[in-house]
Amino acid sequence: MHRGSVGTGSVHHRRRRGAGRAALVALLAAASFPVVTAPAQAAECAPGDRECRVNRYLDGIRSNPGELNEFLSHLPKGGDLHNHLSGAASTESLIRYAAEDGRCIDTTTLKASHGPCEAGQRPASDAVTDPVFRGEVIRAWSMEDFRPTPEESGHDHFFATFGKFSAATDGRNGDMLAEVANDAARQRQFYVETLLSRQSEAVGELVDRVGFAPESRKDFARLRRVLLSEGLTGIEQASRRATDRDFRRYRRLLHCGTAQAEAGCAVDVRLDYQVARARKPARVFADILLGFELARSDPRFVGLNLVQPEDDPVALRDYTLHMRMIKYLRGLYPEVPVTLHAGELVPGLVKPKELTFHINQAVSIAGAERIGHGIDLRHEDDWRGLVERMARENIAVEVPLTSNCQILRVCGPEEHPLPTYLAHDVPVALSTDDPGVSRSDITEQYRRAVRNFGLDYTQLKASARTSLEQAFIEGASLWTNPDDHEVKPACATDTPGGGDLTASCTELLNSSPKAGLQWRQEAAFRAFEARYASKV
Repeated sequence: MHRGSVGTGSVHHRRRRGAGRAALVALLAAASFPVVTAPAQAAECAPGDRECRVNRYLDGIRSNPGELNEFLSHLPKGGDLHNHLSGAASTESLIRYAAEDGRCIDTTTLKASHGPCEAGQRPASDAVTDPVFRGEVIRAWSMEDFRPTPEESGHDHFFATFGKFSAATDGRNGDMLAEVANDAARQRQFYVETLLSRQSEAVGELVDRVGFAPESRKDFARLRRVLLSEGLTGIEQASRRATDRDFRRYRRLLHCGTAQAEAGCAVDVRLDYQVARARKPARVFADILLGFELARSDPRFVGLNLVQPEDDPVALRDYTLHMRMIKYLRGLYPEVPVTLHAGELVPGLVKPKELTFHINQAVSIAGAERIGHGIDLRHEDDWRGLVERMARENIAVEVPLTSNCQILRVCGPEEHPLPTYLAHDVPVALSTDDPGVSRSDITEQYRRAVRNFGLDYTQLKASARTSLEQAFIEGASLWTNPDDHEVKPACATDTPGGGDLTASCTELLNSSPKAGLQWRQEAAFRAFEARYASKV
C-alpha cells in the first residue's frame, strides 16, 4: 500500500490500486490460503513523513502485548458499521436491566422472561447478588469461557444467546444506545451505525391480516400497495415516535447538552433497520418495506440490513427471493442504501452450492453498497471477478474478526478472506458485530488485524478512513474521490486540528456531517502521529 503523510499542512494520501502489492496478488493466485505479513518498511523515512515513522514504531511493538494495546487504544478508529444493538450491550448491563425490570431466569435454560417468576425460575436480581448464578448467566448469554463441544458449536452457542437474553432488552433501547455511544467514544470512534428493528408485533399482525406469498415483481407491487393502505404508514409513524423516545433517553442518560455531558454525546449514532430473514416471505417483504419507508422519512435511519443466521433453512430457501425484494424496492427508494450480511458461511455448515452465490447476488441483484462478513468469498462463482467488481464499484466489506472466529472458526489468514480483499483493493472496515456477546470491542478487532494478519499502520488507518467514507450518513465526502485521500479544494489550505478554518472549508464541514466526521478524524490522526512518530 502506497504511503503518504499527514504533516503540518494539508492532508494528501493517495491509495493506488494494486500499488506495492503485486507480489501478494501473485501469492494469492498461486495459493489457496495466503498468509499476510507486515509489509516491508523502507530503510529510512523521509523527513516529516510521520506515517512512515509510526509504521516503524508499530513494527517494533507488534509482539509486545502491553505496548501494542496502548498504541491501539489511542488509535483513531473511525466508525463501527456493523453493530447489532442488542448484541452490543455488555452482558453485565443486560443482567442489570433484567434485575431492575423484575425479569425471571429459568434455572435450566437460563432464558430470561417477564415476571412473575414460576417454579424452576429465579429472579434476575439473584444474578446480581449470587456470584455463582451470575457466572452461569454470563456464560449462557455470551461467549465468556465458551469451548466448542460435539453437542454445541460456537455458531450454535453464539446465536442462542439472543433468545436467552431477549426479554432483558425489552424497553431498554435507549440505555443500550447510550452504552454503545460511550463505548465508541472511549475507543476513539466518531460514528456508529447500529442495527435496530421496530414494531415487530404490529407488522406481524398486519401481514397476517393482508399477507400472501409474493413471488414476482407484480406480487411485490400489489403487496406494497396493500400494506401501505392497510396500516404500514401508521406503523412507520409509531416507529418514529418510539425512536424519539429511545434517543431522548440515551441523550438524557449521557447528560447531552449539559456541562456534565459524557463523551458518547459527541458520537454520531445512526440506525440501519434490521429485517429478520428467517420468516415467511410476506413478513420479510413487509419489514423491508418498513425499513425503506423509515430511511426515507427519518434521518436517524440511514440504511437497511437482513439479520438472523444466513444458514437458517428458511433464509437459505428464500435468499434469492429476498435479493429480488430488495432490488424491487430500491427502484422505488433509490436514495436508501443497503448493507447485507452475505457469505457468513463455511464448508460443512451448508451444502456446497450455497457457498457459490450469496455475495454475488447481494452485489448484482440487491445492489448492496456494503457486505457484512463475506467469509465464503473464495467459494463464490468467479470470485476474482467479484472482488474486482467490488473494488471497481467501491463496495466495502465489514470485517468483525472476533465473531468470525467464534461463530465460524475462521480465525487467521489461512482461512479468512481478509488478505484477499486487501490484495484486490476492496475497501475494508473493521467492525465489532456483537461485542457484548463476543466479550470484545473494536480495539480487539484492530489487535487481531495486527497480530493475526500482519496489518501495518497504513492499513489500520485505511480501515478507519474507510469506515467513515462508507458510512451511510448524509453529506459529501471530505475526499476528492473514494480512493484519493487528498482533501477537496474547499479545505486544501486548511490543517485538521490546526486552528481557524477558511470560509470555504467551514462551509463544507458545516454542510456535510460526513465531511465533518472525517475532518475530526484527520485531526485525531495528526495528533496521534505526532505522538508516536516521536518515539522512533
